[in-house]
Amino acid sequence: MDATFPPKSRIAHGRSGARRRPLRVVIVEDSARILARLEEALGEIDNLTIAGTAETEADALALLQSYPWDLAILDLQLKQGNGLGVLKALDGHHAGKIAVLTNFAFPQYRTRSLALGADFFFDKSREMSRVLEVAADLAQEASPAG
Repeated sequence: MDATFPPKSRIAHGRSGARRRPLRVVIVEDSARILARLEEALGEIDNLTIAGTAETEADALALLQSYPWDLAILDLQLKQGNGLGVLKALDGHHAGKIAVLTNFAFPQYRTRSLALGADFFFDKSREMSRVLEVAADLAQEASPAG
């Protein structure tokens, strides 16, 4: 399995001083350059940890079905398989949010992704900052550790 589980996190404290559980993010991306950009940008967000990464459909499913996560950032084009296959296999049976981030931001892919359970759909070339905004917003809302 090529999935990785880097220990990158920043823990924040709520207004009461209570520690909050960090938002657990999984990145499914086959481009090393894009993955590095996402890891760097996400690493700057308080109360967020990168729970794992994968670059194939099989590794993504193994990771997403075996470990707890709160947000998955999912590319549609992968080294093997695709993001639509990941969405179909998950079949809505997950507690986390899914943000599709793709260069294939055509209306038919948006419609299909959302129908298969994605919560967000972003164009990688024009909207990468929006997926980071979603992650930051969800990290702010992360529940207190307990």
